[in-house]
Amino acid sequence: MADVTLKQVRKRFGSVEVVHAVDVAIADGEFCVLVGPSGCGKSTLLRMVAGLEEISGGEVSIGARVVNKLAPKERDIAMVFQNYALYPHMTVFDNMAFSLRLAKEPDSAVRARVNEAAEVLGLADYLARYPRQLSGGQRQRVAMGRAIVRKPKVFLFDEPLSNLDAKLRVAMRTEIKALHQRLKTTSVYVTHDQIEAMTMADRIVVMNAGRVAQIGSPLALYDDPANRFVAGFIGSPAMNFLPARVVANGSRVQMQLHGGIAFDAPATRPIEPGRAVALGLRPEDLAPAPEGLAALVKVIEPTGADTQLLCSVAGQDVTVLLRERRSLRVGDTLSLAPRRSYLFDAENGDRLA
Repeated sequence: MADVTLKQVRKRFGSVEVVHAVDVAIADGEFCVLVGPSGCGKSTLLRMVAGLEEISGGEVSIGARVVNKLAPKERDIAMVFQNYALYPHMTVFDNMAFSLRLAKEPDSAVRARVNEAAEVLGLADYLARYPRQLSGGQRQRVAMGRAIVRKPKVFLFDEPLSNLDAKLRVAMRTEIKALHQRLKTTSVYVTHDQIEAMTMADRIVVMNAGRVAQIGSPLALYDDPANRFVAGFIGSPAMNFLPARVVANGSRVQMQLHGGIAFDAPATRPIEPGRAVALGLRPEDLAPAPEGLAALVKVIEPTGADTQLLCSVAGQDVTVLLRERRSLRVGDTLSLAPRRSYLFDAENGDRLA
């Protein structure tokens, strides 16, 4: 096992820079997830760690070695791809054994390591089958087994679950997390699904437009986002944002929403009156209360355990997540009070409170 360190890593395609001076330190044995929307640079960053993409600037280290100039096979990493990349004419056993045979490992060692990985992944009964005879989840296990048998210092996962159906994705992410807890190998995992990131990661690197927006544990990012982008990306349903203007100062900030509605929110530092801000409200933090914001119910979506509402508050659409069941109809008006709120600068998106 080994730590992975990225120092001022950049990537340019011609004159266009797509990854901007990224600094990330991944500890030995850590499960780190790179998450962000499509085009944010997360897969490019992973491919630079793997050696599949040339680095335009900066330094990538695996353990004590700087690997910028090393070929992928010399970096002691194993990568699991989105499309499995299995050989269709080979059995499960042969697919998993392929890299070991290329390395001219003794047949006894190959058989022992493949059988060991198959037991860990629940593939012992499928070693004689071909990929076409397996389900999507089983094929992904074979791809993971092919990586495991090499016993690398670092596992790299490039959106490995995106081709699976929703139910199987949930099952597989649990399996991958359990596997990591058993093997304790340093892992870097790329996904655009923030639920995957939240449920699997020790730490999350949130990326936006080729830059690191914030790094932290899942709950730290959820509870204490550094900016509007992270606040809106982490959490499902997404955070609501209401445009407002500061009309008072002091230990509490009073803001004016659309239509002259006044609202108080705690401030961690003085904010000058007249400043344009965005008030962030998580759907699960909005609760019915005698005194609060008037919300007109527009859409009701019962899911069983929860009820999701689309409401109009101060002329803005707001999502509300109710844990308890209530008799509501479209057109009803609720009074909602936030248990917690966030404040962001309207121009640069930085967190104010």
